[in-house]
Amino acid sequence: MKHLLIIVALFLAGCGEPILDLGFDLAAPTVPPAWEEMLGPPAWRVQWINRRGEWEVMETSLSQEGTVGQIEVSGQAGTTGSGLGRIDLPVSGVVPVLAWPFWPDLGILPGDFHPAGAIFPFDVSGGDLILSWEGGVAAFFYRSLAEAAGTGSSKAALRRPGNFDWPRFRELLRDPALKESFRADPWTADWELIARETVESGFEKRRLVSAVRNELSVPVHPGPWISASPFPAPLFFGEDPPVFPAPPGIEPDAWYSAEGILRCAGNAWIFIPWEGAGSP
Repeated sequence: MKHLLIIVALFLAGCGEPILDLGFDLAAPTVPPAWEEMLGPPAWRVQWINRRGEWEVMETSLSQEGTVGQIEVSGQAGTTGSGLGRIDLPVSGVVPVLAWPFWPDLGILPGDFHPAGAIFPFDVSGGDLILSWEGGVAAFFYRSLAEAAGTGSSKAALRRPGNFDWPRFRELLRDPALKESFRADPWTADWELIARETVESGFEKRRLVSAVRNELSVPVHPGPWISASPFPAPLFFGEDPPVFPAPPGIEPDAWYSAEGILRCAGNAWIFIPWEGAGSP
């Protein structure tokens, strides 16, 4: 019935009738066990685009009983007994939803860890919008495409993310023809660069590659170390000095351990003990 309502709403929007909103419960993704073991359960900042084309925000946290506690709301939103809450989505087009995990008591803010997400209406199941980590990659790429198209030429406007083939894109993320490093962790790609190139000259699968990483030896404890991406397993090193993959630019990658946070880029690194950044 929910899918029928979406189809009817899309038809009415095409006929010039008022755009309809429908409410959807957000089904939370499974948090990587290593994240919860080290940091505890996260809070979430949920972002989505409303009918006016503006980003709305809702922050929620799950209690130990699995119920939702709403911290802050901007726009039309509510809470339910499970999942991450309920939001209203315009059913006249394709809508990205981003869900950023964060740990406010530890000083880990929204944006420090990579998001989960969904693309509406493709990730709807019944009355739920299914958030996933793979969907977070797609929703982030949607936002990056929108930003790139907004600053491009009139020709670039034809490549706005609402016209993108999102089901095909999700299939490509698992394409065995792509390099293993990318498939193992799509967040190793430079999605903002891929978005700009897509807007300028169209989407090409060959751009789905991991960005270059240097190997950086850092005299820290052996771990385990978790990354801000939900995809890779934690790093644990033996007797040799730990070697971390580090981006060549000035924007650092972050690694988290029971003792503190390591940030590294190029040939530089800094280790911040939890005493200076909260405590897990």
